Amino acid sequence: MIIIDTDVLIEILDKKSEKGEEALRLILHSGEDISTTAINLHEILYGLQKYAKPLKEILLLPVLNYTKKDSILSSRLELEAESRGAPIRRTDAMIAAIAINNQTALYTHDLKHFSPLKSFGLKLFP
Repeated sequence: MIIIDTDVLIEILDKKSEKGEEALRLILHSGEDISTTAINLHEILYGLQKYAKPLKEILLLPVLNYTKKDSILSSRLELEAESRGAPIRRTDAMIAAIAINNQTALYTHDLKHFSPLKSFGLKLFP
């Protein structure tokens, strides 16, 4: 399974984006099931409602919820990143925890934020 991060969803939804076309091609070619997280869904719906019309299609994506187990791991990820002198956004730690705990890959274009979390078992797609 692949979790699609907000930045990738935005590119895919932008019909003029070559980056989005390539992302969609990679996802479809992988043959993996796709999902997003409740946190990514919030981010994308906020943006769609603020700047455009909401898309019903985004609500068709399977959504992985944020659990107590994810809370425990994301707080550790955030604290560890801070102690290394490379703080990360809380929502990024939460998304990474969901991916790690569900043993799935995260598809993001925001490698700067997520690459440091690979040492905790975060798998990135592709």
